[in-house]
Formats: sequence, structure tokens, C-alpha cells
Amino acid sequence: MHDSSLLRAALDARQGGPEVLARALAASRADTLGTFAAFERALPDLAVPRRAELNPPLWELGHVGWFQEFWVGRNPQRGRGHRAQPHAPRLAPLRPDADALYDSSAVPHDSRWQLPLPGAAATRDDLARQLARTLALLSEAGDGDDALYFFRLALLHEDMHHEAALYMARGLGLPIDDVRWQPRPLPAPPAALEFGASAWRLGSLAEAGFAFDNELPGLDVALQPFAIDAQAVRWADYLPFIEAGDRPAPRYLRRDRGRWQSWRDGAWQALDLSLAACHLTHEEAQAWCRWAGRRLPTEAEWELAACTRPESFRWGDVWEWTASPFAPFPGFQPHPYRDYSAPWFDGRPVLRGASHCTQPRLRHPRYRNFFPATRNDVPAGFRSCAAG
Repeated sequence: MHDSSLLRAALDARQGGPEVLARALAASRADTLGTFAAFERALPDLAVPRRAELNPPLWELGHVGWFQEFWVGRNPQRGRGHRAQPHAPRLAPLRPDADALYDSSAVPHDSRWQLPLPGAAATRDDLARQLARTLALLSEAGDGDDALYFFRLALLHEDMHHEAALYMARGLGLPIDDVRWQPRPLPAPPAALEFGASAWRLGSLAEAGFAFDNELPGLDVALQPFAIDAQAVRWADYLPFIEAGDRPAPRYLRRDRGRWQSWRDGAWQALDLSLAACHLTHEEAQAWCRWAGRRLPTEAEWELAACTRPESFRWGDVWEWTASPFAPFPGFQPHPYRDYSAPWFDGRPVLRGASHCTQPRLRHPRYRNFFPATRNDVPAGFRSCAAG
């Protein structure tokens, strides 16, 4: 089941007032800087390979501060919320060349390794000044959802980048010492949850504080009866499928002298079979379902179960692949941060839930995540439904 305190953090991020948001912004920044410090200790030159799923840690750090300043401190229309014009003229940045360095919409990915980035100390100073400016503006913003929209967006954007930094650390074999980002064992699978035919309103309600644009305006879905797993599939459930055929082991997994091991904290370690099966591609999840005579849930089935049976439906161990493509709901209107959703309506699957690397503020049952089906550096797994 999902801890109510975690859901409270997500609701605070989306609906909390200025004082709640100020504390959350400070906490998010502390985690950003703490994880960056771990990169500094493990990688004295902060060099990482040029790969599609990575960014230089120093660029990531500067981008997080730039994004907050661009949409809050420099945005004269911030009080209009999601109705703000995305390309309205901006105030000058604190660092004169910030847009040329950190604007992810304009700076090609592969060029980020050659940019003349400020050093770590200067970048931390930039972030401190940017956050101070944000908090000063927040103290004057008022309680309305429009007035707080961009503060909430900047907070959740920073939390997303913190999770991506944890993915990068794991992919590079760097230790993650903070116990908050470690996976938790799952019990033996409880009985599946059964649901009768029903109607469900998929997505967020416009009046419910902050929502990402892809959650709006929602969609009414007619669901047939279904039965869904009460928790994610564990390694204990997944490995017999690998052992039964010639399928290669998923990423971060190997068999050594008859024993399964996982790559964690820069070393091969005995695999804990009680953990959720993780770092799986969409096809690896679907292949297990075919082998087991099961299927992936749709995102509407997942959301209905999470929202109506919170005491029995455990989620938040791994991001969970679904059978639904990431697509706009009818009537979709992009919010000012145009690059968030619309460029990715390309048929990739929706993932639901959260992972053990996800900040509690992002763990909302209506949040729609979306990675390419082939990604396996993400801590993604799945749960299944009865096939009939």
C-alpha cells in the first residue's frame, strides 16, 4: 500500500500555499546539492560519458537553477499561471550568458560537454541567488493557483532532475548512500484486486490545484471487469521466466555460478528476490506477461485501482509500464512549458506510479510518466492483469 505521508507530500506540492512551497523548494535544493556533492566525491573531474540518457553533472546543476529563474524570477507573466505566454519577453538573468548555456530547448544535447560552464562553486552561488530571488517573490505571491503555478512547476521540475541524477549515478556505478533512495522488499504477492465494470474519469481535475498539462482536461473511460496485481512483480516472480528460455538477463542482472546478482553501488551483489523486478524495458515486461498468460494494465485500470483501493494497492517501488500510449486527452492545451508533453506524444508507453528514487512530492496517483519503451536505465518494472 502507498504511505499516506508520501501522498500528503504530493498534495502539498500541488495544492500547498506559499509557506509550504517555500519549505519544499528549500528541501528540494538541499537534495539537489547533496547529490551533486556525491558526484564531486566520486568523479573529481565531473566527467561522464556522452550518452543520450546522460548530461554533464555541472550542466544539470546549472540547468535546474536556470529553469527556476526563467519561469519564476525572470517571468513577468508568472502571475497568469498556465495562461502565461511561453515566449513573453524575459527579464535579464543573473548570469548574462545563462540562456546560451542552460536552455534545454535551444542547447543541443551533445554540445553540453563542450560548453564553457562556470565551475562548481560559481554554479552553487548562482543557485543560491536564484533561490533567494524565488523565495522573495513567493512571499509576495498570494495563495491563488495561478499565482503559485510556476513555483510549483519549478519545484517538481527540480525533483525530476534529482531523480534523473540518481539514475545517472546508478548507471555509472556510483554509490547511492542515502537510505531514502534504496528499494524496499515486497511481501509474497497478495490476492489480486478485482473490479467490476465501471466508468472512470482519467486524469486530474482542473480545479485541484496544480496539474501537468498532459493530465488535463481528463477523459471518461468505460472499463470492463478486470483483476490487477496488488503490487509490482518481484524478481522471485520474474526470474523463472528467464530461466525457462533463452532470453538474455535484463540490464544490471547476471547469473554467476548459478546465483543471480544485481549491479548496485558499483559492484555485483547477491540479488534480493523480494525486490520489485527493475530496469526492465516495456518489451521485457510484456514478454513476461505473455509467458505468464497475463497482460499489462491500461493506465485507466491502474489509476482506478490506485485511487479507490489505496489501502490494498501498493505502488511507488518502481515506475510501472502500462499498455497505454502516451497521448493527449481530447481538448488538450499545452501549458507554457511547451517542451514538457507535446513533443513526446509519439506512441511511447505511459508509466504510472513512482520508483524508490522518486521524491515524495512527485508521487501522485494521477501523474503520467513517459519514457521510450527501450529505456532500461530507469527503475521501471510492472504489475499485471488477468488476460481474460
